[in-house]
Amino acid sequence: MITVKILIDSVEKVKNFSSAISKEDVDCELVEGVHIIDAKSIMGIFSLDLKEPIQLNIHSDDKTILNKIKEFIVEEA
Repeated sequence: MITVKILIDSVEKVKNFSSAISKEDVDCELVEGVHIIDAKSIMGIFSLDLKEPIQLNIHSDDKTILNKIKEFIVEEA
């Protein structure tokens, strides 16, 4: 599993992130405190506090996905 922190602090970034991650054939989730949201759910993403970086868990060891979302990554955990 790959874990990174991402920042999607605008509506445009949320749309771009959702579009990019939805094309991947792996399970991904966003974790904010006790909340775990499907990273492919645009409505779920909007339910989170988007002002701060959010943990993204990608259930794959294929790091090529990181190249597709690199503009959103703020730090690798």
